[in-house]
Amino acid sequence: MRSALASLLLILLAGTTCAESIRILVQSSPLAGFQYYAGDDLWQRMRVGDALTLVREADNPHDANAVRVEWHGVKLGYLPRAENRSVAAEMDAGTAVAARIARLTAHRNPWQRLLIEVFVVI
Repeated sequence: MRSALASLLLILLAGTTCAESIRILVQSSPLAGFQYYAGDDLWQRMRVGDALTLVREADNPHDANAVRVEWHGVKLGYLPRAENRSVAAEMDAGTAVAARIARLTAHRNPWQRLLIEVFVVI
């Protein structure tokens, strides 16, 4: 198994130039707090595939692992507390991360409206 993964990684890296990067999906989750921030106001402008910015909030008084999610510089919410520890640790270690909108669903439950994907970039 290990050699198969190593071979796959070598194949992927062989086709990658210095200017390209590899994105590895590490999290797919709903957005926490969507109903409390600008999500409803921006809903009509957001599109699946849009880039999201992740901002580490180590000094957040409610969650030491808080990772804020922004769209075009506007706060949409946070990575869910139950799922943010690994991403926060990678960001603290200086690992490059990226995020995007994976799904938009018109739903009354704000936890069902927006699905985001988080990637480690190598």
